[in-house]
Amino acid sequence: MAKHNIPYGRQHIDKEDISAVIETLTADFLTQGPKVKQFEDAFADYTGAKYAVAVSNATAGLHLSVLANGLQPGERVITTPITFAATANCIRYAGGEVWFADIDPDTYLLSLEATEKLIKSKPKGFFKGIIPVDFGGLPVNLEAFRNLADEHNLWIIEDACHAPGGYFVDSNNVDQKCGNGAYADLAVFSFHPVKHIACGEGGIITTNNEKLYKKLLSLRTHGITKENMVENHGGWYYEMQELGFNYRLTDIQSALGITQLKKNDAGVLRRNEIADRYKSAFNGLLKYQTLPVNCHNAHHLFIVEVKDRAGLYEHLRSKGIFAQIHYIPVHTLPYYRKIGYGNADLSMAEAYYGRCISLPMYPTLSAEEQDFVIHEVKAYVNG
Repeated sequence: MAKHNIPYGRQHIDKEDISAVIETLTADFLTQGPKVKQFEDAFADYTGAKYAVAVSNATAGLHLSVLANGLQPGERVITTPITFAATANCIRYAGGEVWFADIDPDTYLLSLEATEKLIKSKPKGFFKGIIPVDFGGLPVNLEAFRNLADEHNLWIIEDACHAPGGYFVDSNNVDQKCGNGAYADLAVFSFHPVKHIACGEGGIITTNNEKLYKKLLSLRTHGITKENMVENHGGWYYEMQELGFNYRLTDIQSALGITQLKKNDAGVLRRNEIADRYKSAFNGLLKYQTLPVNCHNAHHLFIVEVKDRAGLYEHLRSKGIFAQIHYIPVHTLPYYRKIGYGNADLSMAEAYYGRCISLPMYPTLSAEEQDFVIHEVKAYVNG
């Protein structure tokens, strides 16, 4: 039998992508050119948001988002422990305090009930915001979180890095696409190679709030502007009006993002076909992420829970199947333990981590490769 090499995620670059990048390489701009705005406009249109700001990566997007919302040192923000560290780290970058609420054991999303309980256990105004994560591609019900946030005067940043193309249906029977800005103040997406849209690196922030949009544009480029200047010495003149960052995306990456975005709906459709085959194969054998009614999962990941997770992980690797673990609970990482999170009561997150494993999930995964993955998982689980 041929040796397999099946990763948990993989980018797909075709001739259209390559041609778009080559065209940009031979054009006048490699960065800060027209492709960036073209990509931003296309992405805003795709999600249904009014504005989009492309940035160097999703971590930068999260950082700028908490700053745009005005987070000050010492202020507190709630997020999930089952996410990549960047979701929590952005709060720390601004000097804020991270507070974790537990997950729902079936959807693996930040629990609305646990979040509400945490908020109500503290005085009014104790928290400033919430960062829920569309984990694995499954959309958070942001309508419910918005109602909670409004009750306590909190902002919401949607970490939608896993979920371009995902949506939930709200109480008015309207499809709410991830990142459309209907319920979250800001949303952040990732263009890392294993994500839906691969730009090498990159990210984007979407919003419907013009004030936040203008703040993001300033913070992305050193806080420098040519608008509303205190002085004007001539056409060359600009002012740095606040302390910003160099978090820009290049035209090269934007050109790739434009062509990748065009294929995302087809990619999400294929991801759901793969998920359905996994569910059919493992139904009654393994637990996997629940799909709530009126939700469309964009399926960055397909996660199953197994008793001997470490054993299955090593078995699959021995067969050339490179499954992954998503994620080590953030509150258990040494940095967060050191600053006081070691004894946090997050039992659902910790139980999930003890059993979770992400199986290969990407549009170019062939039926034969998936059959091989299913066979090896079943072979190990059935002993």
